[in-house]
Amino acid sequence: MRRAFALKGLTSNRIWPIVWLALAFIPAASAQPVPDTCAIHYPSDAGIAWTCHRIQRHDTLTGVFGSHWQSVLRFNRIDRRHIYPGVRLKIPDDPRQVRHFTPMPKRYPPAAGDRKFILVSLTEQFLGAYEHGTLIMSFPITSGENANPARRTPDGTFKVTAYDRLHRSSLYTMADRSTLYPMHYGLRFLITRQGAAVWIHGRDVPGYAASHGCIGLYDEQMQKDYYGDPGHPVLEDARALYEWAIAPHPDDGRFHELTDGPTVRIVGHAPDFPPHPAKAALKPDGRRRTPQTASASASCAK
Repeated sequence: MRRAFALKGLTSNRIWPIVWLALAFIPAASAQPVPDTCAIHYPSDAGIAWTCHRIQRHDTLTGVFGSHWQSVLRFNRIDRRHIYPGVRLKIPDDPRQVRHFTPMPKRYPPAAGDRKFILVSLTEQFLGAYEHGTLIMSFPITSGENANPARRTPDGTFKVTAYDRLHRSSLYTMADRSTLYPMHYGLRFLITRQGAAVWIHGRDVPGYAASHGCIGLYDEQMQKDYYGDPGHPVLEDARALYEWAIAPHPDDGRFHELTDGPTVRIVGHAPDFPPHPAKAALKPDGRRRTPQTASASASCAK
């Protein structure tokens, strides 16, 4: 539920080292659009009054979102690395409404007979982990683009058949063109007829459906390791789901087949995201930062 008025004056002079806005590594104009979560409409938006706010250069996450910054990022399906000047985000009128936000059902009767079950709503861009039909945890995701059949995340019912904590893409690279894109905490649930594997794994979560078909979750440790930002990883959803899904199997960081993995059910369709030309982010000193070729969509392969 969107309010018609604008929200202004939300800045802070306090220094919060863990939650400063990420002002770097935005896509080149030809590669990725500037995130605008206000332009994306989810069914669960109807129950929450919100205002659209354009991020300013001196904004901080705590200054704009207060102590609820993690919940508000989850509500927007976006990570800290994709928050920079010019990005538009939904700010709930009452941030308490999105504390522990999830659009996933607390009970999912079709999963009552499953010890572990993963339900993915492409429509909501959210994932829920269930034990015997009861929601245990849930996370925002980025899926494949609905408008592009070659990158669309398949719907249907699958099983996790392999896991690999340090998995890498075999097709896509980081911006340097030499480093294979990391797909850490990987859970493989499908091998297509063409031989391509589709995974749930850690990656950038830019606020819209952006993958080549895989399902991506927050992985700030990967972002720190490869981009140097954020400096203090907090959002580690990929790791949480991975450790829950493979337990009690051992994990030595290598690829392993799995015969008793969780069921994965994928439903709905990813919302279309109106593309906008990317803009250079502002450095803290106010100068334009040279756009970098980002890997927001390069994340799905064998």
